[in-house]
Amino acid sequence: MNLKLKIWRQKNAKDSGRFEEYHVENISPDTSFLEMLDILNNNLIHEGKDPVVFDHDGREGICGMCSLFIDGRAHGPDDDITTCQLHMRKFKDGDTITIEPWRSAAFPVIKDLAVDRSAFDKILQAGGFISVNTGGVPDANAIPIPKKDADEAMDASACIGCGACVATCKNGSAMLFVAARVSALAKLPQGRIEASRRAKAMVAKMDELGFGGCTNTGACEAECPKGISIAHIARLNREFICAKLKD
Repeated sequence: MNLKLKIWRQKNAKDSGRFEEYHVENISPDTSFLEMLDILNNNLIHEGKDPVVFDHDGREGICGMCSLFIDGRAHGPDDDITTCQLHMRKFKDGDTITIEPWRSAAFPVIKDLAVDRSAFDKILQAGGFISVNTGGVPDANAIPIPKKDADEAMDASACIGCGACVATCKNGSAMLFVAARVSALAKLPQGRIEASRRAKAMVAKMDELGFGGCTNTGACEAECPKGISIAHIARLNREFICAKLKD
């Protein structure tokens, strides 16, 4: 496959940035998208040019670091995948592929396609945890949990914090991410002790960091690589309202 790439290049958060065009040739359809970028960077290095900066780690679809906006879609033209799971067979020979970083005021560009997603870490630090002293490891059946609740908690905890929901949302909202974290703990008895403080603190931190509001368009759910349901947003809203009523 021979392809033309329109890639966003930006020195830092203060730089205005611009698209630059590159060409790659003889790319196998079985090559992953990140491997294709590796090939491009290898060519650029041999030409004495700066390689394109992009984020990645295990390339197994579990860390959420490979956050790229490809041809107008978070993680590219496939469903329920991260960028590292995208393969070039999803494109055609001669295609022009547009590659951008996440676009969100809360995710400033570090360089090129890499963005600073530490805002998610700050939200988690505000309340996405259980601080009660549990002592030793209890037996698995010491605290019986209904299967329905356990399944919902596990579904919510599948969130990998990649930021596709924020990049896809027209408002740049982090509601799906926050809702998944709150919901994962709200359905477990261990998480009920700090439930009120958690919902208020995480929502307040999300607003403080500049994420937009949720208008329930469902775009976040549609592009989430782990299929996190917006039903969790409803639970977050209930948790938040109950916390405010208790105040």
